Amino acid sequence: MKKDIKFHPVTGVKMAIVKEETEKGESWAVYLINNNLIELETLMITAKGYGTVSGEVKKTSILRHVIAKLEATSFVRIEAIDPALFVLNNEFWVSYYILDQIFDKKFIFVAGSVQDKHMTYIPELDMHGILHT
Repeated sequence: MKKDIKFHPVTGVKMAIVKEETEKGESWAVYLINNNLIELETLMITAKGYGTVSGEVKKTSILRHVIAKLEATSFVRIEAIDPALFVLNNEFWVSYYILDQIFDKKFIFVAGSVQDKHMTYIPELDMHGILHT
């Protein structure tokens, strides 16, 4: 049962939605950043969007990602994200192991928060975007 699992507080893990420049123009992507001095193992990430647009309830499909290992002080690109989804809450639920301990955290980018005026420089990625800690 989930209530029997002891979850420890998450530190040193961040998520970012960044603007990337490609040959075809501008695109957006979601990254997971590990600032810990130890690798993360068996990462499981679910991504979904939800909210209300013009009085109508909207939900996206739930996407699931599995990453076997994320090295210490590194990052990984999780997925591309369509800017049309920025009017919704975008939730990323991350679970992973450090040694034999499980860690779990939800990162929620609230509706309307991903805008150029909120972007900052993210040194770990050497890109500009919205950082969630």
